[in-house]
Amino acid sequence: MRHSVAFSALALAAGSLAADCNGHAELCDRPYSNITFAGAHNSPFVGISLSDNQFTTPTDQLNQGIRFLQGQTQDKDGLPEMCHTSCILEDAGSLQDYLSGIKTWVDDNPNEVITLLITNPDAIDITLYGDAFNTTGLESYVFIPDGQLALADWPTLGDMISSGTRVVVFMDYNMDTSKVPYILDEFGYWFETPFSPTKDNFIQCNVDRPAGASADGRMFLANHNLNVEILPDVLIPDPEQASDTNSMANITSQTDICVQNYGRNPNVVLLDFVSVGDAVAMQDQLNGF
Repeated sequence: MRHSVAFSALALAAGSLAADCNGHAELCDRPYSNITFAGAHNSPFVGISLSDNQFTTPTDQLNQGIRFLQGQTQDKDGLPEMCHTSCILEDAGSLQDYLSGIKTWVDDNPNEVITLLITNPDAIDITLYGDAFNTTGLESYVFIPDGQLALADWPTLGDMISSGTRVVVFMDYNMDTSKVPYILDEFGYWFETPFSPTKDNFIQCNVDRPAGASADGRMFLANHNLNVEILPDVLIPDPEQASDTNSMANITSQTDICVQNYGRNPNVVLLDFVSVGDAVAMQDQLNGF
């Protein structure tokens, strides 16, 4: 397994090989599960159409300082494709192409830990995702835990960088770690606040998924991406409000509630249009910088 007690002890004895971890020396000794990441919601869907959630590419998002990328896949001719709701609505290309760009960035940035959250609503064969990670070479960087990790058992960023296992991968549904051990069960480790929020239910920090879950022992993701209902049950992102939605004051109005509810900041604040507003400044502030 890629993460082992023996290796962790060696890494602690030798010290991290990285002077900085995700841009800050202080993060090298901090566990992955005790860090807040600004996340790009629907990271591959870039443009100005009604279904787009970002203005900049995933590579640009990473260059900006975003270290958590979320993306939807749908079945297209039997393979996972980066499609928004359906491939008819928006098709951003193959999973392999998406991962290839991320692999290039990871190659060029050896002191960075990133996380990918991939959705699989069509229950596509998980081995096809493994094939894409293998073909692109991104598989060489993935983190594989030694069994289910408790919240306090995650390695530090320094350990992950030193071991070369600095890409963490989660999937919301239809994963199988017996077949692809590094695509982890999102809801085995996380809870989320309500997704696709509108202004009527925006600033809150309630547990939404998995239904009935306790917040104890889980990392958590705060959905902070504002939507507009243009028709009954038809929601679209709201780019016109992005500068306000992604402002420090607006984000912390939600994260302050999370701290009141659970005694800690979210591990991820998931945003649309990350190039607008204070995404990275918020990430730094919530991590104590």
